[in-house]
Amino acid sequence: MTSEQTQDAGWRGLVAKASLALSIFTVFWFVAAALGTKLGLWGWQFGLGTMTINWGLKLIFLALGVSVIALVLSLIKAPRKRAFILSFAALLISGLCFGRVAAFGGQATRLPPIHDVQTDWTNPIMPSEALLAAREKTGAMNPVMEAPVVPEYAEERWPGTPGRLVSELQEEAEFDPAVQEDRVDAPYPKLDSYITNAPPATAHEAILDIVKERGWAVVEDDAAQGVIEATETSFWFDFKDDVMIRILPTEEGGSRIDVRSTSRVGLSDLGANAKRVRDLLDDIETALR
Repeated sequence: MTSEQTQDAGWRGLVAKASLALSIFTVFWFVAAALGTKLGLWGWQFGLGTMTINWGLKLIFLALGVSVIALVLSLIKAPRKRAFILSFAALLISGLCFGRVAAFGGQATRLPPIHDVQTDWTNPIMPSEALLAAREKTGAMNPVMEAPVVPEYAEERWPGTPGRLVSELQEEAEFDPAVQEDRVDAPYPKLDSYITNAPPATAHEAILDIVKERGWAVVEDDAAQGVIEATETSFWFDFKDDVMIRILPTEEGGSRIDVRSTSRVGLSDLGANAKRVRDLLDDIETALR
C-alpha cells in the first residue's frame, strides 16, 4: 500500500470527501434559495420558508451527521490524517451553517412580531399614492395603517400578542438606557422624533442626499410638503422595505423630522426596520449639526 493510499484511508477517505461535499452543497443550497427568490424563479415563501427554514434545516442536520460519522471513522483503528482533515472541515462548515440558522430562529422568537416602526405613532406617517401603487405592483401583503395590530396567526409563535397595537410592542421593545440596564428584554433602539434648528428646506436637501447615498430608490420627493419616500431592496431574497420621512417646520424656525419604515411582506422583520430608522436618524443628526 502506498503512502498516499494510507493517508486517504480507502473507503474512509471517500466518506470524508462525501461529508465535505455535502457540507459545501448545503452552503450553495442556501445561496440558491436566496438568489432564486431574488431572480423571481420562485416566491419568497418558498425560498425562505420551504427551502431555507424547512428543507435547509434538515439538510444541515444531515450534513452534521455525516461529518460526525466521517470524523469518528477517521480516528478509529489506525487514524488517517487526510480523512480527519476533510471530515473536520465538513463538520466546521455544517456547524457554522447550523449556528447561523439557529441564531436566525432565536432572533425571530426574541423580537416582537412587527414589521412596521416609526418615531411618532400619535401622528402616524401615511404613504403617498405613488408609494401605495409601488407596493401594490409588487404584491405587498402588509397594509400600511394608522394603528396596525398584530394578526391572529402570530399566536402560535408569539403567544398573547395578537390584537395588540404594534405601537405598544415597539415601545416595550425599545431600549432606554435611562431606565434599563439590559438589552435582552428591550432589543430595539430608542426611536424618537428628531428636532433640529435647520430650516425644513435645508433638512429636506440633506436627508435626500443621505437617502440617495444609501442607494435607496426614491419614490416621492416633495420639498413643499416635507415628504421623502424611498424603498430599500435587500441583496438576499430581494425583500423591499419602504421608508417614509416627514419634515415639519417648528415654531422656532427649525424642523421636526419623523421616520417610518415598513416591510412589504412578512410578519416579523427581525428588527431590520428599527435599525434602519435609528441609523438614518443618526446620519441625519450628523449631517444637520
